[in-house]
Amino acid sequence: MLWGAAGVVTLAFLITLEVAARHYGGVPGPITNQAREVLFPPKPGPLYGGLALMMVVLTWRQRFIAAGAAIGIDAVFVLVRWAVDADVPEGQFFGNGALWAMLGCAVFAITRRTGEERILLLKGVGLGLLLVAGRKTGDTWLLITAKTRPTVLDPYVATADHALGNPSWLAGRILEASGPVAHVLDLVYAQLAVAAVVAALYQLRNVAAVRRFPRHHLVRTFLVIGLLGPGIYMIFPVVGPIFAYGPGTSGTGGVEWAVTNLWPHTAPTLTAPHPVPYDGITPRNCMPSLHTAWATAIFIHSRKGPRLLRYAGTFWLVATLSATLGFGYHYGVDLVAGVVFALTVEGALRAYDRGWDRSGIRLVVHGTAVFAALLVSYRYLPMEMAEHPWVAGPLVMLALASVIYAYVRTTRSWEAEPAPVRLPRQAEPQPAPEPV
Repeated sequence: MLWGAAGVVTLAFLITLEVAARHYGGVPGPITNQAREVLFPPKPGPLYGGLALMMVVLTWRQRFIAAGAAIGIDAVFVLVRWAVDADVPEGQFFGNGALWAMLGCAVFAITRRTGEERILLLKGVGLGLLLVAGRKTGDTWLLITAKTRPTVLDPYVATADHALGNPSWLAGRILEASGPVAHVLDLVYAQLAVAAVVAALYQLRNVAAVRRFPRHHLVRTFLVIGLLGPGIYMIFPVVGPIFAYGPGTSGTGGVEWAVTNLWPHTAPTLTAPHPVPYDGITPRNCMPSLHTAWATAIFIHSRKGPRLLRYAGTFWLVATLSATLGFGYHYGVDLVAGVVFALTVEGALRAYDRGWDRSGIRLVVHGTAVFAALLVSYRYLPMEMAEHPWVAGPLVMLALASVIYAYVRTTRSWEAEPAPVRLPRQAEPQPAPEPV
């Protein structure tokens, strides 16, 4: 029933985004884009990542069959496109096979499986398709933020960032002089989903053997962060320093839209902030930094893995933080909000699994209060933060540290004690009948 309800809610949400995309941007939404990839050239990475996640419910023999079918179908598509000289976007020659393999497994589950085996296989297919749909949903969300928020609040965030010493400007200059390091960080930033799939595959490695999913895993946290985060973009629209204070990048923005062209060599001067207009295509996706939130989730979930996975999780977090600042995609205060946001979401999901005891409620309330206080401060107290950096800066970092400490302390206490077990209520014993 829970999975069915989640499916209905997800479908309603996707339909809403489909309507919004067509209304605001006149473009197809996530449902249409996903359906198109049955035949039209897709981006292969998300589809094959989804296929890999789906295969955690399969035996090794079934995995080879599914992978072979996906590769074979893709080979046919590539040959047909080559034969008809189809116009294919760069890097999108294949990927349909992975989607066909997942849909085929769904049909197989409905027609050839029953009971728990059918449910498990459908859960696997749903997990894989959710990863793909999540990317489509994110793209639609970003379009909606650009179309519905004509002004941005970057001057407020840039002013508040003075309390932390304008770290994006410093990181930008360092990265500009670093040479090859920039290429590595660019790759890390772009391939965050790959790191998430690797960590998730390790967590879910035993699903095929035990025939059930663990109660909590990285994919849940990833999806919830991606679902809730864009809603905050609508409340606090920010484009980032390379856009608001630089020439823009990736084909959007431009000096004509910038408040002033200063990034990364000269920090903006202190003036009373106000909303500024920006173009209708650049996503307002800075507050909070979801890349930071996702990298934090990967770091957390890699802690229980082998040494190599732990090192990889740490590297990905550090590299992502460096990239988000160094490329001018985020301000320092965005990153603080992103970490608080990730820890609050992770704590809420774990508390839900335990049954919302007092410690779980306290952790989530604490994280939510700190996150709200940060956003309110950035919006309504940026000048005070900038004029008193030796007070505001440590307070911001202390607020972050308090959430980290609360999360670590609470989750360690949960791991030391077993989660409370809800026993079924037993019927009261009935008195024996009196002898006649």
